[in-house]
Amino acid sequence: MKTIAARLLHSKFSLQRLFYTIGASRNGRLLSTDSNQREEPFKVEEAETINVPPPPSEKLLVLGGNGFVGSHVCKEALEKGLSVASLNRSGRSNLQGSWANNVVWHQGNLLSPDSWKDVLNGVTSVVSCVGGFGSNSHMYKINGTANINAIRAAAEHGVKRFVYISAADFGMVNYLLQGYYEGKKAAEAELMSKFPYGGIILRPGFIYGTRQVGSMKLPLGVIGAPLEMVLQNAKPLNRVPLVGPLLIPPVNVTSVAKVAVRGATDPVFPPGIVDVYGILRYGQQK
Repeated sequence: MKTIAARLLHSKFSLQRLFYTIGASRNGRLLSTDSNQREEPFKVEEAETINVPPPPSEKLLVLGGNGFVGSHVCKEALEKGLSVASLNRSGRSNLQGSWANNVVWHQGNLLSPDSWKDVLNGVTSVVSCVGGFGSNSHMYKINGTANINAIRAAAEHGVKRFVYISAADFGMVNYLLQGYYEGKKAAEAELMSKFPYGGIILRPGFIYGTRQVGSMKLPLGVIGAPLEMVLQNAKPLNRVPLVGPLLIPPVNVTSVAKVAVRGATDPVFPPGIVDVYGILRYGQQK
């Protein structure tokens, strides 16, 4: 009888030891129940180090960066710490200022894709300030075809965001500059097609600021600033037939540049059309 009890007791302790060993091994280490043996220290495998490259820096390409609006876009982007390049038909800007030395200047013609196909390498966002006046056919090429070529090339190179400086609708004035506005509309349609989630269209009216013409500086703000103050709150008057569109308030070039750079680099900036009042609103934000 004692022998049977001893066997059962020994069996009970054996099962307990077995369960304890299994449970301990599941927790990542094997424990010993023998008081004469020292417990092995818990070993932690050293994780393998993976060389993760730093996030890519933002590289902005400004099309037409040596122009009135384009030069302000370049300066605004440099102040934000971005890497800035510019593509122009004349190459490096003739504008004076230390900022120009910090821009990588490229020479090329948007109507000849082979002259600038490598400029988009490494570019994360584009701001196009390309536009011009002349005959209807010329205006359509500069405002429409040239920008359409840039939009398509940017999409093929995997550019994330594309900002296009278009123009406000001035009603009857559009008929006087038919090629200009038809080109703008064609470029807008292409941008929304190729960049539905990263395409931004700015539609300013009259853009004022100090414009460099040769060795002279034209202070367009003398006229533009007072008009902006008067007309920015006259939005309901825009619905007046014929006269209404002419009352669109002018906007400072620094506001246009600020909104363009923000739209090109801020992933939460909403895609789509930003009218004059939107530019004024975003331009006042810090």
